[in-house]
Amino acid sequence: MVPRRSAVGNGLAHLHLRRDLPVEEPADLPGGHVSGFDPAVWVAQGFGSGRLKPGPGTWGSVVGLLWFAALVATGSLWGFFGGILLSVPLCAWICGEAEKALGEKDPGSVVLDEIIAVPLCFGAWLLSVVSSTGRMPELSYFFSGNNWLGVAAIFAAFRLFDIWKPWPVRQSQSLPGGWGVTVDDVLAALYVNLVSLLFLG
Repeated sequence: MVPRRSAVGNGLAHLHLRRDLPVEEPADLPGGHVSGFDPAVWVAQGFGSGRLKPGPGTWGSVVGLLWFAALVATGSLWGFFGGILLSVPLCAWICGEAEKALGEKDPGSVVLDEIIAVPLCFGAWLLSVVSSTGRMPELSYFFSGNNWLGVAAIFAAFRLFDIWKPWPVRQSQSLPGGWGVTVDDVLAALYVNLVSLLFLG
């Protein structure tokens, strides 16, 4: 409100407050951020990794390696693939809520979809190891010897398919709500497995 001077009585100046000016309401912040803390947005943005520049999707995929490590640590195929299966609908719901809060479709800062898809990229490799050894490998296996090169190749392949979006990855983005955000990354991860099978075979 803006003060206005007026003379009254004995000529002394008094301050009057003008109430005819509009009061500005807080607005959403630019760049896919919202004013205040929104838990769904924070999780959807990969616990903050999706706000890193450049390449938020790549930063989210790095966090996805931590999710991969956590699932391998379960020590069982049931735990590994069960965790992936449960994370898909949960991701779709959270990303859908984040879309509403941010007011845009598939915001670039939303990277939870990359995070939950990264472990799936290692599915074919993991099954191959279990098939040949009869047991779940420890996390150290994937980084021992030259195996870390395989991890790097799978990571790079996922980023390639996620950016390139061959059929039907791009088409899946038209799915409603958070499903359009999530399914394309799951399909990109399946493409990675197809490529992995060429080398594992």
